[in-house]
This record gives sequence, structure tokens and C-alpha cells, in this order.
Amino acid sequence: MAWVKIPAEHHPLFRAAIPKDPRVQTLQMFGGVAGKINGHMFGGLFARSVVVRLGDADRAKALALDGAVIFDPMGNGRVMKDMVVLPEDVLHDPAELRAWLKRAIDATAALPAKRAKKPAAKKAPAKKPSKAKPATASRAVRSRRA
Repeated sequence: MAWVKIPAEHHPLFRAAIPKDPRVQTLQMFGGVAGKINGHMFGGLFARSVVVRLGDADRAKALALDGAVIFDPMGNGRVMKDMVVLPEDVLHDPAELRAWLKRAIDATAALPAKRAKKPAAKKAPAKKPSKAKPATASRAVRSRRA
């Protein structure tokens, strides 16, 4: 699958459709916008559409839509089975997009919260190699004669 750049005009459409919920975070991801709740991504922009994480019943409803597919980000058969790429026209219907994002938030919020990652420990700066040249055989011989 060829990479399709996310159109910049889709960013405000996605942000405006996210239901107001204090638990929701948005972030820039791969040239687009994504939403997270409890540390899990519930949806985001992908190519010219939107991808959402859904429970079994809602996933079946989403896949019944003409053009919806299971999310295969790299196009190599390694699917994310709980994520669905919705048809492009859903992105341009604010009420429908908001409804799908609400379902995605509800399904994702039911997952156990991810633990926050600990900050990486600072590594000591690498030691620079010394500039002194190792003794050669001829130097060693001279020092023994002296």
C-alpha cells in the first residue's frame, strides 16, 4: 500500500468531532492527529480517512459500511484486528464521525489503563579514547637498554 499523506484540512474535522471528555488526550502522530484515553489510542487520522478502535458488536457494524476495512497500517497483512478504517465519507459527516469516535472512546476506556512509562535513566557520557599511542616494540627495546 502506497503511503497517502493525511490532508491538513482533515485535522480540524477530527478535532472538532472528538466528544468533550476530560480523559481524552490528542497528539500529533505520523503527520496526523490521534486521540488517546487511559494511555490507549482510540482513533486517529489515517490516509484520507479515520481509524477507530471498536468492540466486537460495533466493529461488525462498522465493517458493514461500504468501504470500511480492518486496519492494516503497513498493507502487508499484519492487521490490528480491533481497529477499523472507516469509509472516507464518514470524515465529512460531523455527526456520524462524532458517533463513531464516541463508540471508540467507550470501547477503549474499558481496557485496563496503561501504566505510565518511567523516564529513561540518564547514561554517563561516553569516555573519549585517550590520544596516547601505545608503546611499540622499538620503544620498549630502547627503554630496556637505557
